[in-house]
Amino acid sequence: MSRIIGIDLGTTNSCVAVLDEKGQPKTLVAADQERTTPSWVGWSPDGTVTVGTRARRQAVTNASATVFGAKRLIGRKVNADDVAWFAKLAPFRIVAAPNGDAWVRVQGQPVSPQEIAAHVLRRLRQVAEEALGEPVTRCVVTVPAYFDDAQRQATREAGQIAGVDVVRILNEPTAAALAYGAHRVTEGRRLIAVFDLGGGTFDISIMSVENGIFEVLATGGDSALGGEDWDRKILERIVDEVFDRYRVDLTGVPMALSRLRDAAENAKKALSAQAEAVIQLPFLANDQHGAPINYERAITRDEIEQLTQELLDRLEAPCVKALADAGLQASEVEEVLLVGGMTRWPAVQRIVERIFARKPSKGANPDEVVALGAAAYAGILSGDADDAALLDVTPHDLGIKVGDSGFSVIIPRNSMLPVRARKLFATTADDQKFVSIELYQGESAELRGNRKLGQVVLDHLPIGPAGTVRVELVITVDVESIMSVTARELRSGKEASVTIRPSGGLSQREIVEIINRRRQEDSILAKLPSEGGTVARVATREQPAAIPSDEEK
Repeated sequence: MSRIIGIDLGTTNSCVAVLDEKGQPKTLVAADQERTTPSWVGWSPDGTVTVGTRARRQAVTNASATVFGAKRLIGRKVNADDVAWFAKLAPFRIVAAPNGDAWVRVQGQPVSPQEIAAHVLRRLRQVAEEALGEPVTRCVVTVPAYFDDAQRQATREAGQIAGVDVVRILNEPTAAALAYGAHRVTEGRRLIAVFDLGGGTFDISIMSVENGIFEVLATGGDSALGGEDWDRKILERIVDEVFDRYRVDLTGVPMALSRLRDAAENAKKALSAQAEAVIQLPFLANDQHGAPINYERAITRDEIEQLTQELLDRLEAPCVKALADAGLQASEVEEVLLVGGMTRWPAVQRIVERIFARKPSKGANPDEVVALGAAAYAGILSGDADDAALLDVTPHDLGIKVGDSGFSVIIPRNSMLPVRARKLFATTADDQKFVSIELYQGESAELRGNRKLGQVVLDHLPIGPAGTVRVELVITVDVESIMSVTARELRSGKEASVTIRPSGGLSQREIVEIINRRRQEDSILAKLPSEGGTVARVATREQPAAIPSDEEK
């Protein structure tokens, strides 16, 4: 069978790695020598799809058809707060799917985040096949530890569309710790924390490593906090300054927004290593009289830190909560590992040092370490590497709706995986034909503060007086934090039929339609002349039914 590759499917950049001949994980480099692939997908007017660097380059001239940050949308509802602000400043249109999921409208066609992510996965697969000289069909894909069930399922759907078998969904902090070699601790028990601040998500995991047994004690985070939020703060400041001076709203100028976003990110990167940077944007837009707006100004690290203080403040609470859930004091953590490009920011490192009272470790490239860990785990699964037992935990409380607005926890957060819980239900009316149960995930005591996963209907129940027919609901969460539900009626011992109506994600029919459409493309993985990214010629697509128009929304 083909080798299993490790993929870090990131918000800003993605990376692919594999075990080498010596059993060590290594990053696979594209033909253009790029070690990471920008998670950007662009559509040209003639139907060409580009991925990676080429897509990012076309954003300036074709901003409305160039999508980035799809990881922030995958498995998310269009009315979520973080999706709403993303939509406000994105140069492309974010629209509602029939089930309320956040999709993107490209050239008049709605496209799911899963399909966008699939383009990136296919590009990474191409990089791997070119580097290894053999077909690749299996992979381990990492996700933030704080991803919920819907986001994990959506990531699997992306792999299915891309035509790769996702053999395991692995939490990013766990992958990072594997890459650091934490599982090789052979003497005693070592407590470590993995602080993972990437482009779009923040995770903190507290782990115990002993004799090759890798146990996650607690995890926390914020799935709507990452480096792109720092970029957004800088972008918003420039937009406000231009409006105050010229009375021009740049949020309505996609090309200007695209240039601003690049300038904000480049300034942030420069300021992670130096105290001051200069933003120069000639001919950014036209003022009210048609004259060109030439924007230029110096920006300092201190200014950005003041501007983003609210973001920095959001990093502490998840760390404190994770430590409390693990039953540990910060002083008991022996090592803090930094993961994600945003951990290069000096203010972030100072916060980590203050919370854990020790300097964090910087022994690996934060942009590649997650993919390397995924490759290490892929080697364990395929038997090509030494074994390490990974014991992970559930990231959120899992429960059901009670009454009108209550939430009853069935599986508490930080339960060891895999985990199974049972709940008995009795009929409340004579000759009741079914029991309907709503499943939610989250940490709020109020139902509205949690995320609905779906509705489970147990039907075909035997007739009988109220309270005499009892149904056992069994909820299982596997090692990938993906949930399954079964049920049976106890009196007869027969299983009751279970229908789960998901509140989001793609149906199997939609996935098959997307796959069939992809098969009609010409040269879907055509090699590019050393410019980065991949290009494909896309066949004409029919618009899915029931997608509301912009006016209807």
